[in-house]
Amino acid sequence: MDLANLNWPAVASLSRDLPVVVPIAALEQHGHHLPVFTDSMLLGEVIRRVKADLNDRVLFTPLIWIGNSDHHLDFKGTLSAPPRTYLDLLAGVADNLVHHGFRRIVFINGHGGNDVPGRQVVFELRQKYRQRSDLLFLIGTYWSLGAKPWETLPSLHQREMGHACEWETSMILRIAPQLVGDYAAAAPVEPGNAFGPAARGWTTGDRSQPGHIGWPNLASAEKGEHLFRTFAADVTALLERVVRWDGKSWEA
Repeated sequence: MDLANLNWPAVASLSRDLPVVVPIAALEQHGHHLPVFTDSMLLGEVIRRVKADLNDRVLFTPLIWIGNSDHHLDFKGTLSAPPRTYLDLLAGVADNLVHHGFRRIVFINGHGGNDVPGRQVVFELRQKYRQRSDLLFLIGTYWSLGAKPWETLPSLHQREMGHACEWETSMILRIAPQLVGDYAAAAPVEPGNAFGPAARGWTTGDRSQPGHIGWPNLASAEKGEHLFRTFAADVTALLERVVRWDGKSWEA
């Protein structure tokens, strides 16, 4: 169910064990061929499909469209909350939900730049509420919940999410083809291996002149549908685990 559609007495009547999902995405450049709202559009479609599966077993807040996108600021159109500001924003939303009595709070992420601050915020929240063993704080990025979509669709070339890549371009082709530019002419930009397995600080301009990373030229709407089905199933499975959680165990 959607929080935005309820009045406050209806919210007050809900079970406090109802999982609350906060979708988080971004508004940032996606190369020459995809719109700046790509991440929010894709996560919105994943969440739409998840809602259809879970009905009234989960409460969904509106999607938070601004993300931590400082690494894209060299490309026009990007809007970003700096890392610390973004962390505080997410923590504030979670604090509000705890204040209202909810105990199971799940951030579902649709933008790679939100991953590090998102992990930090659930860590900090747990420390802040360390006397509350009944609270669950989670973050999960929809394409990183276990599925390997290339195993069920061998025509997929990529083995990980890029940026305005085969995967993202395919998904936008599936839901909004009128917004997609000349992806077939976009030359592949290899993800590379920058000092791995160490983690390097970077800006998008360090890695890509046109702004995309991956193989958008290999995209198709059919691949996009397969990816949406795979990722929505992963998110649904995670949320079903949250629904089943007994409220105290370490595992679920």
